[in-house]
Amino acid sequence: MVLEGNPCSNPSEYFVRDTLRGLRYFARDVLLAATAWTCATYIDPYFQSAAAKELLTPVGAEVGRWAAWGVYWWFQGLIFTGIWVIGHECGHGAFSDHKIVNDILGFVTHTFLWTPYFSWRISHHRHHSNHASMERDEVYVPKTREDLGIPDKPHDEIDWDELLGDTPIYTLYMLIRQQLLAFPAYLLFNVSGQKTYPKWTNHFDPNSILFTKAQRNVVILSNIGIAFMVWGVTYASSIWGTANVLKYYGIPWLEVSHWFIMITYLHHTDAILPHYRGKEWNFQRGAAATVDRDVLGWQGRFFLHDVAHFHVIHHFFPKMPFYHGPDATQYLKSFIGDHYASSTTNCFKALWDSYNGASEVLFYRDKKGEALRRPADQYRVKATKVE
Repeated sequence: MVLEGNPCSNPSEYFVRDTLRGLRYFARDVLLAATAWTCATYIDPYFQSAAAKELLTPVGAEVGRWAAWGVYWWFQGLIFTGIWVIGHECGHGAFSDHKIVNDILGFVTHTFLWTPYFSWRISHHRHHSNHASMERDEVYVPKTREDLGIPDKPHDEIDWDELLGDTPIYTLYMLIRQQLLAFPAYLLFNVSGQKTYPKWTNHFDPNSILFTKAQRNVVILSNIGIAFMVWGVTYASSIWGTANVLKYYGIPWLEVSHWFIMITYLHHTDAILPHYRGKEWNFQRGAAATVDRDVLGWQGRFFLHDVAHFHVIHHFFPKMPFYHGPDATQYLKSFIGDHYASSTTNCFKALWDSYNGASEVLFYRDKKGEALRRPADQYRVKATKVE
């Protein structure tokens, strides 16, 4: 057996959580964010100066100014997303052996990025425990034929374009709306979550079906953190102006929402991935029902801590630190073979294809009922499909 990369001789080492190593990654992210923020403070003064206007012409200086802000937003959005990923590691207990370290750092990083840490952690754990189960998964539960109003007719007798088709412009609008607002919508209204939950299910109600009575206090603590952010952003806007808060912080945060939704959406909604009903589901099948994605190449690996590139191993072993993902994945691939899924398709093309094509009905079949793949076929007990 030949393994790619440079795996260690003892795979158990991949489960070692090195607190200091994790803190070095976090410190690197904070330093990068501070550096980008500092550089951004020079953008407006320089490009609005008389010297810049004389050198570039007034129009050229204005174009250069917004181009510079675009560069800042791109990289600060990635850096902020990396900080969010650190909080995600803490939520799984993968950052440190010490629970107090995980909880403090996870609470701080996620609150800074408008995520109710403890509330999200609770539902996210349930997602990992029940991934790809139609009845119990927490997010990206696919819509069935009944949900979509697909008539009970032979596939070739259904006008699919009439039933599910939209204009490209409308589809693009809906996709952009999803990328910017889907995560807040999930937290606030359970959008894309488990359909069996009561109306008004959300992550801010301590009495929500998402939580037990024993979890009530940490949900309230998460809410206090978000309330502090509301106050902090309001206060900052009163001092430095809403426009500046939006430029330095608001737009990069919107990019965090975009990257997080894009990455998780592509991990969990590809038409090659199954969802299971009832006894057809087990943890191993659910863990394998995700796909590793080459998102942004080196930038995705460096800034996003490999969260997109090595996601399958994360579902099998959520407490494994992210920095062991590349090598541990080689062991996993050698073990599950063809049941390991990965894609090198450009992430933006994959997003468009998945959203515009085969992302709604997921269980071996796309929305037209066409099978693309039968994962773990030899282990199936009986044929099952979403109807």
